[in-house]
Amino acid sequence: MAEASFYFPEHFLWGTATAGHQVEGNDTNSDWWQFEQEPGHIHEGHRAGNAADWWNGRRWQEDFDRAAADGQNTHRLSVEWSRIEPTPGRWDDDALDHYREMVRGLKARGLEPMVTLHHFANPQWLMERAMWETGEAVPLFERYTRKVVAALGPDVRLWCTVNEPNSYMFLGWVSGLFPAEKKNIGLALQVAGNLLRAHVAAYRAIHSLQPQALVGLPIHFRPIEPASGWALDRWVAQTQFDLGVTLLPHAIRTGRLRRLVGSTAVPEAKGTLDYFGLNYYTADIARFDLTLPGELFGRRTFPAGAELDDIKANASYPPGLGWSLRWVHDHFPKLPIYITENGFGDAADRMRPAYLISHLRELLRYVNFNWDIRGYYHWTLVDNFEWERGWTQRFGLYALDTQTQARTPRGSAGLYAEICRSRSISSDLVARYAPGLSAVLFPDK
Repeated sequence: MAEASFYFPEHFLWGTATAGHQVEGNDTNSDWWQFEQEPGHIHEGHRAGNAADWWNGRRWQEDFDRAAADGQNTHRLSVEWSRIEPTPGRWDDDALDHYREMVRGLKARGLEPMVTLHHFANPQWLMERAMWETGEAVPLFERYTRKVVAALGPDVRLWCTVNEPNSYMFLGWVSGLFPAEKKNIGLALQVAGNLLRAHVAAYRAIHSLQPQALVGLPIHFRPIEPASGWALDRWVAQTQFDLGVTLLPHAIRTGRLRRLVGSTAVPEAKGTLDYFGLNYYTADIARFDLTLPGELFGRRTFPAGAELDDIKANASYPPGLGWSLRWVHDHFPKLPIYITENGFGDAADRMRPAYLISHLRELLRYVNFNWDIRGYYHWTLVDNFEWERGWTQRFGLYALDTQTQARTPRGSAGLYAEICRSRSISSDLVARYAPGLSAVLFPDK
């Protein structure tokens, strides 16, 4: 094995990403809290409960201490609309003060905050009235955005409007695994349009209050490659990708929102990104299947030979990250890119070290092309409540005991800390944490 190191740029941002409902606990005004109380929604009947106890127990303080001690210099978190506006038009200033203290706590530890305004969860009152379907949520989201930015803006430069709107509309209105529990592709595309308009309204509101802010829309990127050169395999892979992944980026680039047939004009959306937020976990292979109209006639499988996570929901496939970066660079060549999420559910931490190293090495290939890639946020800092999967999927660098709230560092926490501190991946580090990659990343010849 050759001895060498791969280096990232000096000002590269290294962090982890979290989401409010998944770590805060006891948000009884959230639609997700209500959803969890109903049997059959969450794997093994799990509930968020105290989650990682960031709200009542204020355990964010010790977790931010860990992130800073591990050499991270940024953190992505979300604020919860349901805490800030628990009933229509009533604002909770104590909740805003809590979030203000959190972002200031990040800055005091040398971590730049990136704040997400909507990460899958809503106030119960908004979902009870189906406001994402009717479009009534759009002006209310703008109003909420202005409230948050007025409170946190002095301490926040990086904003995300809506996390993974493509995933959110699919999981809520196509698969029915999230609230609103619908299975209607036409309705899902209607919701997508309203999420896009909410993003546009928030983008403009943020810039009216904070002209120098950088505002993005993190997209769940899941490359879909055809199983063969057969025309129908190629058609289904492209169709699923166009509607499931790039629907909103395409609208922001072109000013037109795709439909099942044709498209509609949304000129106000054009150009409403200051950076591209890329969430990448896995990739798919698609083949045409006439028996799956609900999946747009496509059966998807993971790439052959790829290692799967604990619940077989994601495959470790680093080339998919490169594929995604190329798509973004080809379609938004002037935009900076942040990897706003990337991670692997692996409670035993057996596969995560190789996943982390191999994906960062893939990322570095494109950094070395002098593409404007500015940061990486690993999902996630400490085990959290993974939506409908409950506590069955463990993404944390730190393991969480939900009964005692004890945090235990996994091996990957030490690995990521070494990478963050040194801004590099060395042959020695790979040999210690993922020796199976040594001959691949550092061949003798």
